[in-house]
Amino acid sequence: MKHLISPLDLSPDELSDLLSLAEKIYASPEKYSHCCNGKKLATLFYEPSTRTRLSFEAAMLNLGGSVLGFSSADSSSAAKGESVADTIRVISCYADICAMRHPKEGAPLVASMHSSIPVINAGDGGHNHPTQTLTDLLTIKSLKGHLDGLTIGFCGDLKFGRTVHSLINAMVRYPNTRFVLISPDELRIPAYLREETLDANHIPYEETRNLEAALPKLDILYMTRVQKERFFNEEDYIRLKDTFILDKKKLSLAREDMLILHPLPRVNEIATEVDEDPRAVYFKQANFGVYVRMALIMTLLGITVEN
Repeated sequence: MKHLISPLDLSPDELSDLLSLAEKIYASPEKYSHCCNGKKLATLFYEPSTRTRLSFEAAMLNLGGSVLGFSSADSSSAAKGESVADTIRVISCYADICAMRHPKEGAPLVASMHSSIPVINAGDGGHNHPTQTLTDLLTIKSLKGHLDGLTIGFCGDLKFGRTVHSLINAMVRYPNTRFVLISPDELRIPAYLREETLDANHIPYEETRNLEAALPKLDILYMTRVQKERFFNEEDYIRLKDTFILDKKKLSLAREDMLILHPLPRVNEIATEVDEDPRAVYFKQANFGVYVRMALIMTLLGITVEN
């Protein structure tokens, strides 16, 4: 039985197969509309989510399966003190596969160690968000045509942004990848990611506070919000939340073929006037998330469809 806790749990070949399957589903969704008949997905979301939870539910329903679960810790037995290990043991009796989001880093890994069904990490603290990474990879591959040789700029909260951490870990496996890391000093990527992933793999990168100077270099701009829920001090959040705002004026500095990604939700780091620009693909990105999660559910359940 296989789980997905980190984006590195999939080998490059497995990842390639998964993205190819997602593209096939995207092209012909009707072929896959009954392949999970009788299967149940449990969504265990211990912290708020809109896109991730609903896209998992949409994915399973699109495959003909059904969904059960909870959308906050307050509505689960965690409010009574039940451990993650005990919760997953019980859920394993009710469902065939599980997607878990938890504010504590490592909670989905703990669940996988006690589960008799596949566990998917739907985000754990500031650590990993592997299905968002799969969504990002599918978006880039589908719209750029390849995943190698790209210069990717990450802008905003690089310290707490689990989507950033996950995508960096995934992209270092593709040749000739380069990163431009755009953030205030207080929100730089964690030292362990810099040392253990970028430096250890000899990945070229630069760190800067200057979004305007970085834009002309980029194939991909990955914007992120400053996450209020990750701050212990509200004054720090208020001081940093509007550090970077992408608007039409700044966007005029970028290449015509640059793509703008964002894991959403957006607050005010991308002006709404940017939405109409063809380079803004963050809503397409959200749509791709359903198809890549459909492919992941099928893969972890060992379900195939004859073409």
